[in-house]
Amino acid sequence: MSNNLVVIGTQWGDEGKGKIVDLLTERVDVVVRFQGGHNAGHTLVIDGQKTVLHLIPSGILRDGVRCLIGNGVVLAPNALRKEMEALEASGVDVRSRLGISPACPLILPYHVALDQARETSRGKKAIGTTGRGIGPAYEDKVARRGVKVADLFDAKHLQQRIEEILDYHNFVLKNYFKCPEVDVSATVAEAMEYGEFLESMVCDVAEELHQLTKSNGKILFEGAQGMLLDVDHGTYPFVTSSNTTTGAAASGSGIGPDQLGHVLGITKAYTTRVGSGPFPTELFDAIGQEMGERGHEFGATTGRPRRCGWFDAVTMRRSAHVNGLTSLCITKLDVMDTLKEVKICVAYEYNGKQVEVAPGNAEQLEKCSPVYEKLPGWCQSTSEMDSFAALPQNAQAYLNRITELLDVEVSIVSVGPDRNETLVVRDPFSWC
Repeated sequence: MSNNLVVIGTQWGDEGKGKIVDLLTERVDVVVRFQGGHNAGHTLVIDGQKTVLHLIPSGILRDGVRCLIGNGVVLAPNALRKEMEALEASGVDVRSRLGISPACPLILPYHVALDQARETSRGKKAIGTTGRGIGPAYEDKVARRGVKVADLFDAKHLQQRIEEILDYHNFVLKNYFKCPEVDVSATVAEAMEYGEFLESMVCDVAEELHQLTKSNGKILFEGAQGMLLDVDHGTYPFVTSSNTTTGAAASGSGIGPDQLGHVLGITKAYTTRVGSGPFPTELFDAIGQEMGERGHEFGATTGRPRRCGWFDAVTMRRSAHVNGLTSLCITKLDVMDTLKEVKICVAYEYNGKQVEVAPGNAEQLEKCSPVYEKLPGWCQSTSEMDSFAALPQNAQAYLNRITELLDVEVSIVSVGPDRNETLVVRDPFSWC
């Protein structure tokens, strides 16, 4: 097996991937972000200091680690610059360590205008996007009318490209959504300035990764969002606009699938979801509220409160199958420390039958009722534990039951937000 490691969210995102990437990057040469945009947020807590990242790979807080943004990411240069400035102000060397694929599609002002106009027009049927232009940018990419980073370095070509694109999008904004048009000249000038800002960081990401694999270097592929938000395998249409699964690590970075290596699935000890869409195990009682409060369940990017519910082994089975998980990292176990009883959804009731693998679309999932298995809680703090064996017996039993239900081994347990509050049961790199 390859030396490399893929870190994937297995639920609806917000599983704590950033912390785990940061933890594991001590052992790697490069961290690659391969999909999504600045609609994702990774929160890192190191010695009590919180850092929120949206585009820059979480390895940036490890000195000497190269960080790459692959072609599968839709790039908002203004958001990237803001993020870089915040990191550099705190003494982090970003510019010399960050590389950006010239094939990254750009998010430009008209994408944001379209995104927000669509959500407003949907009213109560809004999907719940962040309104940051991610979906429209991916649409332009697929429709072959996108502007990529490489286009920024040919002024004449860029001018023509943006004029053609805005001729199309402004017609829609004005005539369909009754919204103001986006100014062509201002957009071109803004894009040209982005070229000056990005030029020194542009590199051939795919070739860099290829050369690193030849020299037996270690690569960590960092996913954003989670599998249940995948545009193909998630709860469509309540999904993001990219592929969030393991396979996207290859297509979104330019490396061969045979080089992906270990697949580490990040999952919370319970389940959360931001925005609209079906959520079979959602709790509307005091326990759900307690989970939200103890887990500080607010989106790192949007600040929106997350919906909370019991661990769902049914959706997780599908996630394990689609992603080809090698092992699991269970995060936020400490959030459940005060509960006298915990539950795991082990099956669904659907159309009068019991099913153990989640249906493939949102409409069907909306009709599913959870079948729970009850386990005793541990009513004891886990945040100061230093090994799996030190955990309360009921906490160990809970984690072992998840392993049995999913047939995937647990390799890491997170018992707090800080980098040090992590129990390594089995080193993921030991599989490689």
